[in-house]
Amino acid sequence: MADDIKILVVDDEPVIIRSCESVLRSEGYNIEGVLGGKEAILKMEQTPYDLVFTDLKMPEVDGITLIKWIRQNRPDTGIVVITGYPSQDTIKDALEAGIIDYVPKPFTPAVLLDVTERSVQWIKGKAAVEEEKKEEEFPPSMRQEIDRVIKEYRNKPGSSIPVLQRCQAIVGYLPPVVQKRVAKGLNMSPAEIHSIVTFYSYFTMKPRGDHNVRVCLGTACYVKRVEEVLEKFKSTLKIDVGEVTEDKKFSIETVRCLGACGLAPVIVVDEETYGAMTPKKVQGVLEEYA
Repeated sequence: MADDIKILVVDDEPVIIRSCESVLRSEGYNIEGVLGGKEAILKMEQTPYDLVFTDLKMPEVDGITLIKWIRQNRPDTGIVVITGYPSQDTIKDALEAGIIDYVPKPFTPAVLLDVTERSVQWIKGKAAVEEEKKEEEFPPSMRQEIDRVIKEYRNKPGSSIPVLQRCQAIVGYLPPVVQKRVAKGLNMSPAEIHSIVTFYSYFTMKPRGDHNVRVCLGTACYVKRVEEVLEKFKSTLKIDVGEVTEDKKFSIETVRCLGACGLAPVIVVDEETYGAMTPKKVQGVLEEYA
């Protein structure tokens, strides 16, 4: 249940805290907010939290310092970064410090909920437990190939991304059991590998259909009612986000941005981009791949 999860939002902008509280409380989450890293540390010394959302640029105690404190003193707490500057360097520092995911400013309610739900799933370990039970279902040859790839790249700088790309090509997706195998083989933490997988939209943690539908939940698409398009895809295909149709033909994913804001609302099927999408166009798009 959502109300079992305690969330702390740390940001020096009150409007960000209020936005998070409004969106997440409406979904039943137990959420509080503080205006800086110093106040967050004082609060966390007294109260355990399951998940912390933190800005990176804050006075006194910045986000990276706070993340490192949490990792040392509250290692079971999940961390998500909220940032208006999601550059490769800042996110790389946060990933190395051990975050689960990040939310770019400005964010839509849909993006915030999507990241929160996936972070909570990771914290609770439900997906990891389910996949661990299935570990022996992977053929020995597949596990041997994964280990061969890890060995090939183990001592090369920046090996995590090419290893994950090769492993996804082998398995078809990157479930927790594969992520843990890669993390162990590359001497990295599972949280760091998971952060890389969730940061790059190329990677997926669930099987994909023959044709993968990606729906943008970014601000430009959200204000043009992309959620209605998403609901139409879900009802037509009779699957939810992250699922695959029974015939394995289609799957649905949501992404933060597809880099085509001028075409909003926009979706991508495989490598084909469709702009100015409406619910009425959904059937026609799917029929192209029937």
